[in-house]
Formats: sequence, C-alpha cells, structure tokens
Amino acid sequence: MQTVMVGTGAVSFEDVVAVARHGAAVALSEESLAAIDKARAVIVDLAASPTPSYGVSTGFGALATRHIAPELRAQLQRSLVRSHAAGSGPEVEREVVRALMLLRLSTLATGRTGVRRETAELLAGLLTHGITPVVHEYGSLGCSGDLAPLAHCALALMGEGPVRNAYGELVDAADALAAAGLTPVALQEKEGLALINGTDGMLGMLVLAIDDLTDLLRVADISAAMSVEGQLGTDRVFAPELQAIRPHPGQALSAANLTALLRDSGVVASHRGPDCNRVQDAYSLRCSPQVHGAARDTVAHAATVAGRELASAIDNPVVLDGRVESNGNFHGAPVAYVLDFLAIVAADVASIAERRTDRFLDKSRNHGLPPFLADDPGVDSGLMIAQYTQAAIVSELKRLAAPASVDSIPSSAMQEDHVSMGWSSARKLRRSVDGLTRVLAVELMTASRALNLRAPLEPSPATGAVVALMRDHGVGGPGTDRFLAPEIESAYQLVLSRKVTAAVADVIGELQ
Repeated sequence: MQTVMVGTGAVSFEDVVAVARHGAAVALSEESLAAIDKARAVIVDLAASPTPSYGVSTGFGALATRHIAPELRAQLQRSLVRSHAAGSGPEVEREVVRALMLLRLSTLATGRTGVRRETAELLAGLLTHGITPVVHEYGSLGCSGDLAPLAHCALALMGEGPVRNAYGELVDAADALAAAGLTPVALQEKEGLALINGTDGMLGMLVLAIDDLTDLLRVADISAAMSVEGQLGTDRVFAPELQAIRPHPGQALSAANLTALLRDSGVVASHRGPDCNRVQDAYSLRCSPQVHGAARDTVAHAATVAGRELASAIDNPVVLDGRVESNGNFHGAPVAYVLDFLAIVAADVASIAERRTDRFLDKSRNHGLPPFLADDPGVDSGLMIAQYTQAAIVSELKRLAAPASVDSIPSSAMQEDHVSMGWSSARKLRRSVDGLTRVLAVELMTASRALNLRAPLEPSPATGAVVALMRDHGVGGPGTDRFLAPEIESAYQLVLSRKVTAAVADVIGELQ
C-alpha cells in the first residue's frame, strides 16, 4: 500500500488523490511531530495563565466572552465537537471525507494549531485503516471552516458516532477503532477547535474536481475531434499560427490536441481538395479550442488557488511565533469563488458538446448521414432521445452554474455575519462534473456511430482507437433501435474510468 508522508509543508495534488481515491496510508514526518510538540507547549502555557485565551480557556463564537475554568475545559472540547456535529441529509462520498481528513491533518502537521501528537496520529490512523466517519450533505456555511463536516470526523476520534469501516460497513466509531487497534482520544485544550476550523472539505472537493476536469477537457477535445471528423469539418482552423495571434495558452493546447487527433484522417482527407464548397464550419466545431481553451485556463487558475490553500495553515486562533493570534483565514471565499467558476466551465463545455451532438442528428446539417443516425428513419428513432438526455443534463448544469458564493446568511448571533457558502459551491460542482462526464459520453457515442456510418472512409488512428474502444463495449455501432440506456452507461463508464484518454494515448501519446 502506498503511504503518503505528511510534513510541515503543503501536501500535493497527487497526495490528495492518492489518499482520497486510492486508499493510500498516511504517516506524519518527524519534522511535523516536532512542530506539533512545539506548538502544544505554547497551548499548555496559555492554559495555565490566568489571562483568558480564545479557544483555550473561553467559549466559542458569540460565547467567546465566557472564561472557562480549568476543570471544565475537557468538557468544553467534547461539547464543542458534539454540538457542532450537527449535519443532516445524505452521506457525503468516501473520497470527499478522506480528502477532508487528510487536509485537516496537513494543517495540524504545520505546528500552527496546538494539538497533541497523539491526536494527529490518530487522525492519520483512521485514514490508514480506511475508517471513514459519516459526514452529511448539509451543515457547512464555508466559514469558521467546514464546521459540521469536520466535527463529525472529530467525533470519531473521540470514539463516538457512526463510521464506515474499510469494507464500507456502518459501525460505531468505538468498535471500528478497537478493531483497528486504535485508542480514542480525550480532547484537551484547543484540540476540538483545531479539528473543526478549516476549509478542508471545500478544498478537498476542489482538488478532486481539478483532477477530474483535467481529464474531461482532454475527453472534450477527443469528442470534438470526432464530431469535426464525422461532420466533414476542416482541421485547418486549428493550425498553430491561427492560435498564436490570440495567445491564450489553453486555446493553443486544445487546438494542438485537435490537430494531433485528426492527423492522418481519411475522412478529413476525403473533402480537403478544391471541390469542397464549404466555407466555414459552425461555431460548435470551429470554436472548440476557444471554449475548451478558456476552460483549461480557468482550471489552471483554480489549481493556483488550490495550491495556495494546500500550503496554508487554516485555524483560529493560530499558534504563531510562541503566541496565539485570532484571524480570519478560515473564511472560504478564495476557494468558493473558483469552485463556482468551475461550475460555469462544466456547464459551457457541456453546452458546446451538446450542440455538436445535435448537428449529427439533423439531416439538414449532418452532410449525408441519415436522420438521427437511424437505421430506418421513421421505423427507427436512432439517437433522437439520447440528445434529449444531453439537453436535460445541460439545462441542469446551467442551473448549477449559478454561484453559491454570492449568498450569505448570518449566523452565531451575528458574530459570524458573512459566510462563503463554499461547501455548497463544492457540492454542486461535483454534480456538474458528473453531468459533464455524461454529456461527453453521449457525444462520443454519437460520433462513434457517425464515423461507423462514414465507412469505407477511415477515421484517424487516434479517433479510430476510440471508435474501436466504444465498439468493444457495445457502444456506438449502427443498426436498428435497441435499449439505449445501457449503451449510454457504458460510454459514461469508459469516460469515468479514463479509458477513453488512455486509448488515445496508446496511439499518439498523452494529450496536452
């Protein structure tokens, strides 16, 4: 099993994906353990001081004015976690919870929070043993951290609440810890607060979305190339000299992918000569690099923001140079904004893909293909309703593109009077990414059928590999009407599993 070492610096995108999606184990470096011990000594000194210190010897939020006696401080931390574990709704996905836990551990490892080393090591132990606390859909406002989701995880460290074990079984936290040979912690001063006061949930979902969209934008280039090819479009508009006069980096990368994908296409070559009387292709074909490229540049910006957040120590108060200082670094606005921006990207890339698909089905625009790519139009409906499915998803994605980060509902007796709603931005982005995956799958299915119908003309080696992959999984072949839902699902799984981009990479190398 791979082990991710968490030190005092930022965890990488690759580390987050490895732990969240592939079950990697987690360990703390000696450097991080030393930093944790040093910060804990500061908290111990403050706890012994008669001067109140927020998060150490006071209440929280609007209750911060009350000084808490030493004999009540362990109860204070337990009460904080129990009361804040107030989520509701469906369970959040395992990969999201694991990402959240890793990122909270990364902040603990910086030595800025004041927890004890045994508390941090137990969090690492949960990840290593595949114990995943049950976190619910609703409960975070994206400010003061993802409080409720993180509190459900902190509750498990106390041996309380429900968790999923490594086999996915729902069990009590105490039983899961005992089975793994782990001992619950009795939280001490500052520890409950340190475990719940971060942007880790929304950041984890941002990192996972960036990982997904990086592949999906390559899939979008593949499906666009197949649509250009299948609709007898030209590849001349993707020439590098045309991209150079509008030097957006993502546009150049997308155009280079399209050029590589269409290289040596017998279909494109068949109408490249002087007899071709078409002047310009439709925008959805011709402008694919401009749209896909803008999407790439937006993902790159989101990755920059995510990288900064991964390098951050998010807590309040924070241990800084031997003292404890209050701050507002837990506000999720930087992450929330780019989460919303990526939902716009997913909606628009899906929208242009749906338009390319629709052109295949209209006999007045598909350049000689049968209506709806049907075997016997009228008797057969072909892919008519597959496009309806795309359209329904695209409409939903447009609604999901409305930003959550522009909303704010005051909380905690007006102490927390402006919040980011970044958790909500992240949750809807996950639905957007899934919708984009499904829309691209339908375009691939449609384009594959169209390219089969162009025989004996041969597609390019790269697009031909995708047509063959689809055919091997029962997708995209022409013929009489059949039950389409399983075919769409097979295409979706091929995109989701990244077998589509792998099939292309096997022929022409990895796309940019």
